Amino acid sequence: MLGNRVRKTFRHLRKTMARDQIEAFRLYDRDIPELRVVVDWYAGHAVLGEYVRDQTDVPEFLPAMANAVAQALEIPLAHVHVKQRRTGARGHRYERLERKGERLDVREGDLTFLCNLDDFIDTGLYADHRLTRKRVRDEAEGKDFLNLYAYTGAFTVAAAKGGARSTLSVDASQQYLDWARDNLVRNDLMGPQHTFAAIDTLQWLDWAQRNGQRFDLAWVDPPTFSANRQQGREFDVQRDHRMLLEAVMAVMRPGGVLYFSTNHQRFVDDLGGLAADITDISASTLPIDYRNQAVHRCWRLVVS
Repeated sequence: MLGNRVRKTFRHLRKTMARDQIEAFRLYDRDIPELRVVVDWYAGHAVLGEYVRDQTDVPEFLPAMANAVAQALEIPLAHVHVKQRRTGARGHRYERLERKGERLDVREGDLTFLCNLDDFIDTGLYADHRLTRKRVRDEAEGKDFLNLYAYTGAFTVAAAKGGARSTLSVDASQQYLDWARDNLVRNDLMGPQHTFAAIDTLQWLDWAQRNGQRFDLAWVDPPTFSANRQQGREFDVQRDHRMLLEAVMAVMRPGGVLYFSTNHQRFVDDLGGLAADITDISASTLPIDYRNQAVHRCWRLVVS
């Protein structure tokens, strides 16, 4: 069942994606209830992610699915990269999976992103946000751009390509910020106008407001849950998103545009009364390859 579905979807999408130079896209999205997996294409490789429950954790299941995907796509089994995600564990922390350090060039239009398909649960590129990156790129010219929870800086690259006057990428992980810098270099975009801050986002927002930092365009895609062990503070996107957005708005210039997104599957927004013109743009940010309409939610806020 999995092999047939993957083969059919790949045949349907590959010409469209090749025309647009898109090398990362989704082939299977838990379409069959019995097969709780996602399959993504990355430039000749497939990433197979299984959503594991304890009662269905069968060792033979994952290799069988990997073989089915390899045969369906006519690629070597070594090009199928398998991951397991645990569901139901609040704030579950995924450790590094491997230390291969191998990165693959993956195109998205005229941009190239460095992806690591083995070492981490995520690859370094969230393909479901390719349309949102285009929005940011289209609005970036002459703007001071802020990327919070920047991860590997894909939105920073998009803003830089769009002609942003400056970018600042904020993430608690220096490793991810180094990756973001590499992505800028890979696209011949690195320069002194692109800066980085390895710090907890909420800590940085406190400092930025006190020091008069101001931006015209911002991207905010926080984790569903995170813990700052040094400060003994936890962040829960459902509970804390309004507080977070108010803090971001405080460092935006009047008329500035703030994009907020979350992949929390049962998220209920609390945006009413914020000093901004707010539009739910979720439907227009979902690419054609994502059948799961809840893969992310996204809003555009124009700050008053």
